[in-house]
Amino acid sequence: MDITEVAKRTGLSAPTLRFYEEKGLIRSIGRHGQRRLFDAQVLEHLSVIALGRAAGFSLDEIRAMLPLDGNIQVPREMLLAKADLVERSIKQLKAVRDGLRHAANCPEKNHLDCPTFQRLMHAALAGKIQPLTVAASKAKST
Repeated sequence: MDITEVAKRTGLSAPTLRFYEEKGLIRSIGRHGQRRLFDAQVLEHLSVIALGRAAGFSLDEIRAMLPLDGNIQVPREMLLAKADLVERSIKQLKAVRDGLRHAANCPEKNHLDCPTFQRLMHAALAGKIQPLTVAASKAKST
């Protein structure tokens, strides 16, 4: 199938597909005129790429899962490490959520007088609270 068909089936743009090819994440099998051609397996690879990106894997980590021989290999240790990272992020986000809810409902007239808000600010300053990602913000707004 040509790049237009792959783009249509996946919702990815042709420039994104070309970028993934340049990065070694997918491979075209030839050309028909000016258009790149891909075999059906590219859809499987693009699904792994989408899942990997959603899980926070870097493109280099994802490329390691997609060797050029076509056999998708996802190391279980890598999945467990990412799951542990996600778990830590969830705990941190829950703590931030709880702190923000408390601050929103705090009886103190000034948030700076609230001990819970103070702890939240100090944790943020110490780098213990990571900024929310754009993806998380977009997911909330949709």
